[in-house]
Amino acid sequence: MNKTVEKELQEFLDQLKMEGLDKKERVLSSSQGASIEVGKVSVRNFCANNYLGLADNQEVVEAAKTAMDRWGYGLSSVRFICGTQGIHKELEGRISSFLKTDDTILFSSCFDANGALFEPLLGEEDTVISDELNHASIIDGIRLCKAKRLRYRHSDMASLEDCLVDAEGSRRILIATDGVFSMDGDIAKLKEICDLADTYGALVAVDDSHATGYIGKHGRGTPEACKVEGRIDLITTTFGKACGGASGGCITGRQVLIDLYRQRARPYLFSNTLAPAICGGTLKVLDIIERGDVRGAQTLENAQYFRKKMEKAGFDLVKGDTAIVPVMIYDEVKAVAMADKLLASGIYVIGFCFPVVPKGKARIRVQLSAVHTKEDLDAAVKAFIAVGEEMHLI
Repeated sequence: MNKTVEKELQEFLDQLKMEGLDKKERVLSSSQGASIEVGKVSVRNFCANNYLGLADNQEVVEAAKTAMDRWGYGLSSVRFICGTQGIHKELEGRISSFLKTDDTILFSSCFDANGALFEPLLGEEDTVISDELNHASIIDGIRLCKAKRLRYRHSDMASLEDCLVDAEGSRRILIATDGVFSMDGDIAKLKEICDLADTYGALVAVDDSHATGYIGKHGRGTPEACKVEGRIDLITTTFGKACGGASGGCITGRQVLIDLYRQRARPYLFSNTLAPAICGGTLKVLDIIERGDVRGAQTLENAQYFRKKMEKAGFDLVKGDTAIVPVMIYDEVKAVAMADKLLASGIYVIGFCFPVVPKGKARIRVQLSAVHTKEDLDAAVKAFIAVGEEMHLI
């Protein structure tokens, strides 16, 4: 490496470390759950995407083992060469049935699904319109296509309509939004978005990663919760959050679009097939959700209980109705320091700073699970109050 480049990069990394803003990887010595072990210390976990508590569910683990015994460890191939097994087609069919869509295509992650979403569909004659708080994977996916790019103010329908007017005359217009926004925890205004899409002849794509499995009466995510099922053209989602917590993702939606992605989506054509164990585990997760053994309602009840206690204590929270409860600290150094102090008190959370959130919007994102008990929630609130008072934040 060029010595000047190496020195510049090292100085940048040293500065992050000096300011206490370097991202540390804490190593777990247990499986994922409401409580985890960090080293030899047991702590309550409030920062996983494990919304239904299925990451260490024994039925899911056994289903993954069974799939591996039957189908092997991996395929050493992409799907169209020799990497499609019956279990992959079974999972695609089950997801389509669960989410009430025409067809589904699997990817190794939802990041890859979003990376595949835009380039095959949109060219220089087209326009993509994106919410300003969309996930990084949507932003990166948009960068890969040659369409005109417009951004609208977060969940601001007047701003979205201005963009749609600006996009008139395009061959295709695609509105892209998160279903649940990962850092704020609020739900997109999907009915209003679909109404505007109908008016201006636009397609709608929703990344429902932080909703699939627990949002909506049957866990079908924000399209179900917002009563717009059948009006969304494309849904991307993950199996790595509420749906088992491992990896894998998909695009699901209208048949002609899924057919296009099978022919032209580069992350699908050039990445290895999803491992059979992930398929088997995810199929079992769908069984568990559909038979009602786990309830997204419990996740939301826990979130509301925690939210009310924290608001009463005087913390500044971003408003929302999901399992994501952002505790606003605003100061980046204080957010990281508070997370460290909470960990020492037995509560595992992470301070989020730029570039994960905008500058000046540092926070601790608390995430609730169906398997958190009232005792867990009360312990977390108690620790937040003690540390908050110590740091003069409340």
